This record gives sequence, C-alpha cells and structure tokens, in this order.
Amino acid sequence: MNTHEKFEEYEVGYDIPAKPGMDEADIQTPCLVLDLDALERNVKKMGDFAKAAGMRHRSHGKMHKSVDVQKLQESLGGACGVCCQKVSEAEVFARGGIKDVLVSNQVTAPQKIDRLAGLPKLGARTICCVDDIANIANLSAAAVKHGTQIECLVEIDCGAGRCGVTTTPAVVELAKAIDAADGLKFAGLQAYQGAMQHLDSYAEREGKTQIAIDMVKDAVDTLKADGLECDIVGGGGTGSYYFESASKVFNELQCGSYAFMDADYGRILDENGNRIDEGEWENALFILTTVMSHAKADKAIVDAGLKAQSVDSGLPFIFGRTDVKYVKCSDEHGVVADEGGMLKVNDKLKLVPGHCDPTCNVHDWYVGVRGGKVETVWPVSARGKAY
Repeated sequence: MNTHEKFEEYEVGYDIPAKPGMDEADIQTPCLVLDLDALERNVKKMGDFAKAAGMRHRSHGKMHKSVDVQKLQESLGGACGVCCQKVSEAEVFARGGIKDVLVSNQVTAPQKIDRLAGLPKLGARTICCVDDIANIANLSAAAVKHGTQIECLVEIDCGAGRCGVTTTPAVVELAKAIDAADGLKFAGLQAYQGAMQHLDSYAEREGKTQIAIDMVKDAVDTLKADGLECDIVGGGGTGSYYFESASKVFNELQCGSYAFMDADYGRILDENGNRIDEGEWENALFILTTVMSHAKADKAIVDAGLKAQSVDSGLPFIFGRTDVKYVKCSDEHGVVADEGGMLKVNDKLKLVPGHCDPTCNVHDWYVGVRGGKVETVWPVSARGKAY
C-alpha cells in the first residue's frame, strides 16, 4: 500500500496536516506548503536550461528529501538522477524507484560501505565520492562481497575547504587506483564549490567558480592523457550553475534550492543586479503558520517557531506582505511585528524560510496546493536519514 492509498486512515491534525481536496484555509499549521504552479515552473525552467546548455542535471535530494519531488524533477525537468549526502538518504531514493543515485560525499564507515554496496541490488546506479586512497580498498571489498559495482568520483576541493584533494597529481593517483580496483569503476570528478553559492555579488561568484573550472580542466586533461575518461564532471549550484554550464568542462549540474527557493538564496544578485527570487526563480516553498495570539497591540504571535524551521541562515520573511514582519522566535512561538494592527487571531501567513534544506528536514509532509485547494500531500521521505 503506498502513502496515497493510506490517506483514508489518516486523521488531519494528528497524522497529517491536510488531505487532497481540502480547502487551503483548512490546512493545519505549522506545516510546509508547496505552490505547485511555482514549483513546476522552476523545475521546467532548470530542465530547459540544462538541455539548451547541453548539460545533465542531477537534482540535489538533500534539499527536499522527497521521492515525489525527485520524480517530478525527473519527469518534468529531465533530471538524470539524484544527489544525496548520506547512504541512508540514498537508500530511500533507491527504494523509491530512483535509478541513478550519487552520494556526493565520502563513505568510509564499514557499515555504511556495506549498505552502499547493496544499493545496486535495488536497481540503482550507485556512485560515491572518494578523496582517500585507503577508502578505495574498502569500497572494492564490499562491492566484490555483494557482487555489485560502485562507481566512484574523485572529489576536488575547489574552494569549499571541506572534503576533496587539491592537486591534479592527487586526482590522478586516486583515479588510477579506482580504475584498477575490483568492483569499482572510475566515473569522473566531483567539484562543487559550496562556499560561494550564497555570495551576493554575481562577479564574486563568477571569480570563485573560475578557480574551480581551471582546477577541473587541468585534472580532466591530465586524466585523458593517461587514458582515463570522465563520464561525470559534476558540480554547480543554484548560485553558479550558469558558470559551470558555460565552462565546456562540467557536464552535470547539482542544483537543489532553485526548485523551492529560500530567503538566503533569494537575496543573491543576478548579472543585472536583481535578486534571484524576483525573476530568475519563484518562491515555491512556504511554512504556513497561524496567528494564535494578539494580546499585545503591536505584535502577533504565530505557531511557527524554532521547531518548525531552521534559522541558521536568518529568520524567514512573510511572503507577499510589507505591513508585518517576522522578528523573533522561540521553540513554539514566532513573533510578528504588527504596529498597524493588521492581523487578527487565526489569520494565516506564509513564511519563506531562511534555509530550505534543514527546514524541510524537520517536517513529515509537504502539502501541495493549487488554486486554493490541496491537490497532493507528499511525505518528506528521507526525513531524519542522517546516517
């Protein structure tokens, strides 16, 4: 029985925030709401861009953690597969029918390697990143044990300062070791510049991306001279995808937040100096919240506090309104400045979260809305899959 067949046995307000067919006004809060029209436009726009640029787009599942959203990105946006950050997350997508899964991270713990090696048995192409020579032997042993194949990308640290090697000789050493290992296949390079995705300045992002492009081109050319071809040269996020696409070096994009957007990404500027949530992408994800108290004349208290969102990238903003402002939150309460007394108890507001990825991870459901009605309810399939 799939999730959609279980709706009849779910109780709104206890198991689930809404059911298909309900009025938008009756959705229980706080919960995540998707504007399906905006989401579909975003997904199609990225798909059309990638196709026109001759790129593949591997959408990043760590953002939405939803098999249903991923399937939309594949069917409507032409995504070739999914990126994940954890093995358990990847397993959710593989069990959900996604056929091409990249763990865009290192997998080093023995138990995690063993589960990774079992993913191809679920029918999924299985790929992970490597930046340590010792890891290769362990991945190989697990693949041989399961009778499967793990494809490996050598990760290049192109500015994020996290995982990855920093020199072409190190890339070549790892690639040759992968190519020689039983049960493994050298599939290419991972070069995502995460540290600069949120820089406001278009020119600054372009400069940082060029550093990555130069590093990757040197590695690709050297590998080719040694007889090693890269099927995947992956990277590129919502703040830089146009640079990687124009590089003639990268061939896969890994954008995630473009589909939903959030307050932090929305404020970065495009090449014309405009915010990217004012034309390039639309806000499609909201935390729906309800005014629960207005005992103080100048402030309204809503039911979306810290437990309904992540504020690591700042507070949310209230969508579509300039007369009220979300100014503070505690565990279960949000404070909305309302000096004009514009709000009343039980009014609903749509919040654009500061950071969509960790916000989605604290909810069980997405409520998809179109034309004032609940059209669909999707589970946050990989919620809590952090191992």
